[in-house]
Amino acid sequence: MSETVQPQLLHLVIGGELLDLDHVTFKNLDDVEIVGLYPNYATAYTAWKAKAQQSVDNAHMRYFIVHLHRLLDPAQDAAKDVKSGH
Repeated sequence: MSETVQPQLLHLVIGGELLDLDHVTFKNLDDVEIVGLYPNYATAYTAWKAKAQQSVDNAHMRYFIVHLHRLLDPAQDAAKDVKSGH
């Protein structure tokens, strides 16, 4: 019985209060929350959505999904973009 190993596409979910709604500048970097590191976009999105819904009353609070796999191996994404025509 062989197991198929899924590629690990790391994503980081972070969030915090922004200075204003026009820029992605955190009010205080010491208060930026690292929600977690996830093996794929789907699980990162689930975590992002839960945190975003918890902070809906604060318009300046924002959470983001950072595509770490793109930072770790930018050539891999470039090759995918060429193949897909993007």
